[in-house]
Amino acid sequence: MTQLNTTSTADEDRFAEIVQIIELTRLQTVLGVNSALVKHYFQLGAIISRRVAAAEWGDGVMTQLAAYIARTQRVLRGFTRANPFRMRQFYEAYAHDQKVSALPRQLPWTHNLIILSQNK
Repeated sequence: MTQLNTTSTADEDRFAEIVQIIELTRLQTVLGVNSALVKHYFQLGAIISRRVAAAEWGDGVMTQLAAYIARTQRVLRGFTRANPFRMRQFYEAYAHDQKVSALPRQLPWTHNLIILSQNK
């Protein structure tokens, strides 16, 4: 007969410190990855903004960029035609204020997109 895997209160008390460290590390990892991704999107937005402002790139380039990334970086997701525009918008919304520009990098990308969609 197979025993059910149940956790007793004694086990919870005995292993709580270990589990707490594991959960904290997982959270710190997620936050670190998120911060790196948002910083990455900010940097890409800066490049896109600069090239559009210099009239090097037009709207059609975003479609070409998305297709190129899909073709050459097959494991990457999220680089649809719309996302380079969002990255540019994100950069342009925060680039001119150094104090403010650090804050959105602490939020998940989805939260930043919600904020941008609510503001003009």
